Amino acid sequence: MMLWVILLCTLVSSLLGGLYVLGVFRRQRPNEPPLDKGTIPWLGYLLEFRQDSSEFLKRMQRKHGDVFTVLIGGSYFTFVMDPFCFGTIVKESRSKLDFRTNAAQLVVRVFGYKPTEATLNVVHASSTKHLMGDGLTLLTQATMESFRKLLLFSLSSGEKRVWQEENLFHYCYNIVFRAGYLALYGTEPPQGAGRGKEKAEEQDRLHSNELFQEFRKYDRLFPHLTFVLLPPKDKREAERLKRHFWNMLSVKKVWQKDNISGWISDQVQLLAENGVPEYMQARFMFMLLWASQGNTGPTAFWLLLYLLKHPEALKAVRDEVDKVLRESGQEVKAGSPPVTVTRDMLNQTPLLDSALEETLRLVAAPMLVRAVLEDTCLRTSSGTELTLRKGDKVALFPHISVHMNPEIHEEPHKFKYDRFVNPDGTRKDFYRNGKKLKFVSMPWGAGVSTCPGRFFATAEMKLFVFLMLSHFDLELVSEEEEIPAIDISRWGFGTMQPVHDVRFRYRPRF
Repeated sequence: MMLWVILLCTLVSSLLGGLYVLGVFRRQRPNEPPLDKGTIPWLGYLLEFRQDSSEFLKRMQRKHGDVFTVLIGGSYFTFVMDPFCFGTIVKESRSKLDFRTNAAQLVVRVFGYKPTEATLNVVHASSTKHLMGDGLTLLTQATMESFRKLLLFSLSSGEKRVWQEENLFHYCYNIVFRAGYLALYGTEPPQGAGRGKEKAEEQDRLHSNELFQEFRKYDRLFPHLTFVLLPPKDKREAERLKRHFWNMLSVKKVWQKDNISGWISDQVQLLAENGVPEYMQARFMFMLLWASQGNTGPTAFWLLLYLLKHPEALKAVRDEVDKVLRESGQEVKAGSPPVTVTRDMLNQTPLLDSALEETLRLVAAPMLVRAVLEDTCLRTSSGTELTLRKGDKVALFPHISVHMNPEIHEEPHKFKYDRFVNPDGTRKDFYRNGKKLKFVSMPWGAGVSTCPGRFFATAEMKLFVFLMLSHFDLELVSEEEEIPAIDISRWGFGTMQPVHDVRFRYRPRF
């Protein structure tokens, strides 16, 4: 009899535990946001969220208001769509709202890298040193040399002004990725005398292009990989690609290069000093490659495409580029060497800055997630106090709540190249309901989780567009070409990508 009682108690405990995990007993407590668990136990709204995150969140906002909690794949997410609440959330201490927990789980799943507190500090310290200030000046110079090697090397005094036709997305992603890779991870050392430098540069072009082709294969799998939704064939391919990058970015191969950036060399050295084994260092290098180059090329594509679709914007930005060149004592003309663009020159382009920020407003859609480590009070703009429950996650999706909000940005679906700049070149302020907003564009995150490489990424994209506008005539093959729709599978992962490419042509300007 006693045995049956034990077995029955065990069965009941297991059943209740299973129901708890499935979310059956979860109820909205006083002062908590509206709770919506969906109809499928544990899964909740996972399938709908994964299918189109943006449309799902818009529907939930219409149903529940600006703050609501939903069940997604066994986790409860409280989405905050009130932009006046963002400051409280991004500034809250890590003891209450921790962004590293979710990030650590993601990088293990996607890159095979297991971060520690020490290595996270390594990234922050090295990024502050090399991706800002004087370090950024040096890195911008290195990136300029990479673009000269990849983009401008074919320009010569005898070259005819012949149109060349390409796919715009592939072209931008390819060139920007390779330039950033060479600037960060180093170049092939010249071998011997004579034409050693020319051969080394040719090797850089070939090697970086091969690396990009493999990177694009992995990039296409990335959204499904993050949700662990890959079919067996794609899962095997993802594992093959990860091993390929771990090999290509191994410490042994990195140290064989010349001109390695301080950002990379410092981190390799500090990881070794902190006892991180070499195989894990290679995974770390792969993570850095995607973090630094996974969004810049696609953003450059959208920026050039918007400029090409808006002739007045193209003319205004090109005139600004030409003016900066003239003031630097340089000129693009037949027979002259390619120009050298410096960081100081990039700091004199308010229209290009605004056009880039406008592009990011339209196509950058990161999901900012923090783990709730203890019950936390959140005051909304209406004065209501809500409690974020310990064990849940709180998430921001600025693309809906800020970027495309017509109460903040008039005609939000239109590209207005000068949206963010006043006539005198100063930055414009934005308001909602008469109250000034701090967060009006959030492509880089915010608070302690702001992307540390944002200044380098901005310089890299601006430098590419600056060189394209100054050295080439550009036009779409079809003037009637529509702006392509975005790939909705990439919501939440940074810059969106198009569902199809766009044909364009280019030729030397002079």
